[in-house]
Amino acid sequence: MNCVIYRLEKEENPLRGRSYCPRCKHQLSWQDLIPVFSFLLLRGKCRYCQKPISRQYPLVEIITGALFSFSFFIMFQPLATLFNYPMELLGSIYYLFIISFLMIIFVYDLKHYIIPDKVVFPAIAIVFLFQVFRILNFGNLNLFGIWDLGFGILPSLFLLAIILFSGGKWMGLGDFKLAILMGLFLGFPDILVALFSAFFLGAAIGIGLILAGKKKMKSQVPFGPFLVAGTFIALFWGSRIIEWYLNLLTI
Repeated sequence: MNCVIYRLEKEENPLRGRSYCPRCKHQLSWQDLIPVFSFLLLRGKCRYCQKPISRQYPLVEIITGALFSFSFFIMFQPLATLFNYPMELLGSIYYLFIISFLMIIFVYDLKHYIIPDKVVFPAIAIVFLFQVFRILNFGNLNLFGIWDLGFGILPSLFLLAIILFSGGKWMGLGDFKLAILMGLFLGFPDILVALFSAFFLGAAIGIGLILAGKKKMKSQVPFGPFLVAGTFIALFWGSRIIEWYLNLLTI
């Protein structure tokens, strides 16, 4: 994922060619590419030019590993069940792929204030095909899945309305595309939890940065990372949050 993030910026093919140091361009060997451990063993410096390695690399590796592990224990069946039922294994791989896409979007938008189409469009295509496959269910049409899919996409129109109303000053089209991905991935009503969480986190952190003097009222802040964070909140705790909210209404 770090390789994809770097090569997207340089407009290089992330799937071709060996990894290399961004500073000295020296090709990296296998012992330089072990997640987290290589960074620690090399003491945060390139083996060949001794220039500092960005902390982005171990942070992305640690957070992604944590998300993979957490998603497995929270959402997936025991390992024996996964290998007994190929569809469960396929679903598990699907979730890990989408988590990877979301992590790339998170970091890239945070660094460059843009959500790359080369990442969000393939992610949308994969999620859409997987959801269609689930709806068809080997010929047993799942009508609830159609309702879930349609209403999952609908809230993204709220972001489009903000973009059109502000002329793109408050939010970019990349956020709208990401919201479509979120709606397809999460479905309804989890997409509402994701969007609410994203706006809440964005407002809280934005106000905090202004009070700390690091941002001004007119400063640009990327919204993609908050949308991704909201997606993970809804993915892992969406049903619990909705249940808590509905119980709150009945009190």
